[in-house]
Parts: sequence; C-alpha cells; structure tokens
Amino acid sequence: MTPTSTITTEKKDRWASGVTPYAEMGYFNPDYEPKDTDILAAFRITPQPGVDPIEAAAAVAGESSTATWTVVWTDRLTAHENYQAKAYDVTPVPGREGEYMAKIAYDLDLFEEGSIANLTSSIIGNVFGFKALKALRLEDMRIPPQYVKTFQGPPHGIVMEREYLDKFGRPLLGATVKPKLGLSAKNYGRVVYEALRGGLDFTKDDENINSQPFMRWRDRYLYSIEGVNRAMARTGEVKGHYMNVTAATMEDMYERAEFAKELGSVIIMMDLTVGYTAMQSMSKWARRNGLILHLHRAGHGTYTRQKSHGVSFRVIAKWCRLLGVDHLHAGTVVGKLEGDPAMVKGYYDTLRLDHIPENLENGIYFDQDWASLPAVMPVASGGIHAGQMHQLLSYLGEDVVLQFGGGTIGHPMGIAAGATANRVAVEAMIQARNEGRDYFQEGPDILEKAAKGCPELNAALQVWKDITFDFQSTDTPDYVVTPTVA
Repeated sequence: MTPTSTITTEKKDRWASGVTPYAEMGYFNPDYEPKDTDILAAFRITPQPGVDPIEAAAAVAGESSTATWTVVWTDRLTAHENYQAKAYDVTPVPGREGEYMAKIAYDLDLFEEGSIANLTSSIIGNVFGFKALKALRLEDMRIPPQYVKTFQGPPHGIVMEREYLDKFGRPLLGATVKPKLGLSAKNYGRVVYEALRGGLDFTKDDENINSQPFMRWRDRYLYSIEGVNRAMARTGEVKGHYMNVTAATMEDMYERAEFAKELGSVIIMMDLTVGYTAMQSMSKWARRNGLILHLHRAGHGTYTRQKSHGVSFRVIAKWCRLLGVDHLHAGTVVGKLEGDPAMVKGYYDTLRLDHIPENLENGIYFDQDWASLPAVMPVASGGIHAGQMHQLLSYLGEDVVLQFGGGTIGHPMGIAAGATANRVAVEAMIQARNEGRDYFQEGPDILEKAAKGCPELNAALQVWKDITFDFQSTDTPDYVVTPTVA
C-alpha cells in the first residue's frame, strides 16, 4: 500500500519491474462507467494512518480480481484491462472520520456461473487481511440480471409456499422448541403437538439441536412428525416442523433430509454454518423433492454486526436468495437481537421484492433487479411476544414468519395457550388493518379488546406487557439528510 506522498510523484511505466501502486496499474478509474453486466460492490474502507484512501480502494479492487503485490509479466499474456476490477468512486463516509465508501466494478467473466462459493472466494477471499487496512466491510452488491439468471434461487418462494400450506392474508406463526437442548425425543414431540394444536403453523428445531446423546436425530424426527400429524388431524390445517438436517457431512445431511421426506414433512432446515456449497446443494435437493427449505442464520453476527468490519447482512441475504432458500432469519426490530428498523427494512426488501431501488436510508447502495427470481420468506425470531404484534406487522409486513419461542412456551397457562395467544393477536391485528384502522397507533387497544374474549391472550399481555429490548443498534445507515433552501 502506498502513502499519499508517494502516489503523487512521477508515475513509473506499467510494465517496469518492481512494485507499482495499484491505482497506477489501472485498479482505480474515476472515469469508468459500469456496464449493465458488471457486478458492483460497495466496500467500507478504513485505511491505516498514512495510507491514501484511493490507493486502498484500488488495492481492494486489485486483490479481489487479478493483482498481486508486484508487477507480473504474465499480465501481457491476457487482456488484463478486461479482467481488472476497477474502483470508480471513493467517498468519505459522513460522520465517520477515517472511513471511505469505495464502489468497485467487476467484469462478469471473473465469476463462475451459478456458484456462490466462487463469487465469495473472489469478493471477500483475501482482501480482509490487508495489513494496510485497519478495517474493511462489504456493505452491498449489485448482482446484474445476467448473473442472477445463472441461479435457480429459492426452491419454492413465497407464493408457492403459501399455496403448499393453504395459508393466505396473514403472517405465518412459528415457535422454536425450548429448551433447545436437553429434552428427550418424546417430550420434544409433546412440545411440537401442543404448540401446533394451539394455533401455530410451524414449530422449529433450533440451530444447535442436531444429534446429541440425549436425543438422536431420527428419534426427534419420529416424535416431531407424530406431533405434526396429530395437530393437523385436530385442527384441519397444514402444519410443519422444521427438521434440522445440519450435520458433519453432506452424506449425513442427505440421509436426514431423505428421512424427513419419507415421514411426510413439508419442511426441513439447515444452519448457515454448513457453508455456501452445502446450502446450495440442499437447495437443489429441496427443489427436486418438494420440501420447503428454512435457513437459520447461525453465526452470521460474527461478521455482520460490526459497523466497520465484516460483511453486511444485506449481502448475505442476496447470496442466500441466489443460492436458494425459502426462509431466512432476517431480524425483528423489536426483539432481543440486533436490528435497526431502517436496516431491517432493507433486508426484508432485498428478500421479498423483485426490484429494489437504491435507498441509502435503508442501507441499499445499488438498484437491484432480481429478474423474477422467487422471493424468500423472511423470518422474525428472538425475544418477540404477542404484545408486540402491532409493531411486528407494521415493521415487517404480512409475508413473514413470526416465531415466538419463549413467547409461546413460556406462557403461564401452557404451550397451547401461548400459541393461541399469538394466533388471536395476529388475527385481531390483521382484521384491524383490513378495516383501514391505524393499527400501529391503536395496537395496544386492539390487543386489549381482543384479550377480553381470550384469556390466553390476556395472560400473555399481563406477563410480557413491560418487556422490551431497547438498546442502541450497532449497525445503522450512513445516511445524512442534506438541508435544502426553502
């Protein structure tokens, strides 16, 4: 990396041996006009003291495409200008001293078709280890339709899922079985049955329940599907339990998925920790076998949460929509997990809409055209309860799975009562919305009125009415309103 004082001196010849600044080698081009087919990336760059931000941006462009630390004569054997990524815009981040937003364009030929593993190896492969950078964060990407079309995307998508389940016009309701570890298979199945017969649509394995000594996976599947079938017989509704197929090898994952299919499950799940290749493989399996595919974003906070370093969750959401999942945890705003309202809206739009315009207020740096790729159903999970239903519907919309784990299983009247409280709350709020009422402002009154005829909801409101998780978000938009003359 080259300090500012160095790159302003006389330039050396592009092909002279030795070390040439990345910017001089062509990896910075402020006049470059991105092609419609280019993949674009927005990086938040924090250079070390004395490192020029333009040279830092050029280095990121270079090392994520064709460059290395010194001149190589083999560049002469190829059309190197075509394969060079180009930093074309480097702008200070408002209110964040020492940070710069660098936009970089990559030619489509740099990437293997339909491979998230290759895309990520290229974009984030080496650059996050640069000594000359204090921090680096991938904030957003523009995936052109030409590349989008090399992926099949979600196995089913929101529309097909609703038709599978025959559930329309309201958020879907779920619950993660608690405690997530330690139950026997039979007791686990009892939780599944009680929650589903009480009014939920789904129950769920959590991210860390796989096949431990206290409950092996096959036994859990058997007792869970028994609970699902009994609940469907009792309620007349389609129900499901997310059977976690996460395992040590792909062979194990396929074995578990096949058994879930044999049992008649409508849905399976996997964890983000299995990696992009495994996730894309399971997506193909789910499409071929007709099961909804749920993705728990286990581990994402290790690299998505910090403001200055890592990968934004909106980028993870784009990669997951491409590789193909039907569900993805994407934040709650009001729950116990990280989630700024504006940022979460950007995540949900990224997963659900077909065209997303640039919107810095929601953290969206580029227009994104999904070219009719099926949409992903966002999942809200983590510290939510029936008393927040008006907020959840307002922030997250209708096409979402609302998962109340403790907010179902911690109900003072029991698991089924907790499920009933959630179902009555969501239906009351949907009715108010459909009647044209300001359900966000009137939400507490709407819930209180509904609770008069529903002791389960009344008990939930009394137990959790004062429970909130109000902490300052660590990841907020870099958006400053520019004053205008009246």
